[in-house]
Amino acid sequence: MSTTPPEQPAPPPAAGYGGIGQTPTTGAILPVPGNAELAVFVVIEIVFAIIWAASDSVNAATFVTETAIVTFAYLISRGIAKASRVLEQ
Repeated sequence: MSTTPPEQPAPPPAAGYGGIGQTPTTGAILPVPGNAELAVFVVIEIVFAIIWAASDSVNAATFVTETAIVTFAYLISRGIAKASRVLEQ
């Protein structure tokens, strides 16, 4: 005679997406901090700094101007992305 208890059936899976807190959600889930746009922005700034250091034709004023343009474009793109999420909720 065996003393092993009978095998119990597995519980059914929860409905919906578990999300970060493993609770079902119905709306959009925001990304975790550290998005790809920020990584691309940092890479572009590093490339600008390398070009500025290696080139005689790019001076500090040009470097600052290009950095300001890219920063402005990045902030506008993030604002547009966040504004589109407001309408979803």
